[in-house]
Amino acid sequence: MKANAKYLFDEDFSPGEKLPTITLVEAERRRADAESQAYRNGFAAGQTKAQGEAFALIADGLARLHTALAGIEARLESEAVEVAVAVAGKLAPELIAREPFAEISALATETFTHLVKAPQVVVHVGAEAYEPTKAKLDEIAQARGFEGRLVVLSDAAMAPGDCSIEWADGGVARDHAATLAAIDDVVARYVAARMSATK
Repeated sequence: MKANAKYLFDEDFSPGEKLPTITLVEAERRRADAESQAYRNGFAAGQTKAQGEAFALIADGLARLHTALAGIEARLESEAVEVAVAVAGKLAPELIAREPFAEISALATETFTHLVKAPQVVVHVGAEAYEPTKAKLDEIAQARGFEGRLVVLSDAAMAPGDCSIEWADGGVARDHAATLAAIDDVVARYVAARMSATK
């Protein structure tokens, strides 16, 4: 009768075969090498992870800084526009009060150049500017080759420097208050759009 084997292993431990062996020094050296390699691998993985986290923190910080700077830039730009408009709004009436005919002259010069053949042109000016303006408008019309009839009318409701020029199929006006209101509206819309774009 055959005896049953007590243990079943993949290795045959019969006395005829010799298993590979290593010395204790070699085993210690291999353990130390494996430990050293594991340490280097762990250290490299830790550095990679730390660098990734550091880069993520830096990128997040830069993104927040960019957003903050864009907001500051938009605010400064908006304030600069508002200050420029406010200064212009203060200076324009002073300049017009000193030289009310300058605005009227510029508008008339441009207009009469295009209305040489118009049969009649009517110009409305403020009451204060009527007398000096009438003579100067005649000169401008003649200098531009205007051949029609020029009528200059006084309008007490018009501010100094404002005027309107009308002809048979059109007209043009220079209204300082309306211009400032339009500029204020455009600036307000620009500032609102600029500020909302940076939020």
